[in-house]
Amino acid sequence: MIVALTGTPGIGKTSVANILKKNGYEILDINSVTKNGDFVIDIDEKRDSKIINIKALNNYVEEKYSDNDFVFLDGHLSHLLNCVEKIILLRCHPDELRKRLEKKGWKEEKIKENIQAEILDVILCEAAKLHSNTNIFEIDTTNISIDEVVSIIIEITRDRFKNMKKYNIGNIDWSEEILKDF
Repeated sequence: MIVALTGTPGIGKTSVANILKKNGYEILDINSVTKNGDFVIDIDEKRDSKIINIKALNNYVEEKYSDNDFVFLDGHLSHLLNCVEKIILLRCHPDELRKRLEKKGWKEEKIKENIQAEILDVILCEAAKLHSNTNIFEIDTTNISIDEVVSIIIEITRDRFKNMKKYNIGNIDWSEEILKDF
């Protein structure tokens, strides 16, 4: 089963993925794959980001990993792949996200862009456009530790994503935050 571990940059995806890996789960770092492959089709110089050929990346992941019991795709583009069967979307309150991105030394423009994306549910909307809502699960990472996030993911996967209504989409809403000056 191919599972996207996604969310706005700075949410904690890679930290979670590293602990999942220590717990025996297979992790595919999408950022590493796209750096080492022929997946970059252009550069957005204004936003200082690479434009990735999602179709080629999807074909690569599907070919290499579709027979795996579980493989987590760590990366904020992973939910865009059609071969993904389930999506775990990590979320974070915009105030906390700002702190995390500032701690990483990000520029103010990039911080604002990512906070806006989190407030507006950009990744959730993209995921819901491509995948069934019943295959998308949200975890609010704001006030819990990385270990607690991992425990929730292990709980979700242990039951093969059944009976996990408390993580269904629609329970997390930061939309009121757009009215604040961040």
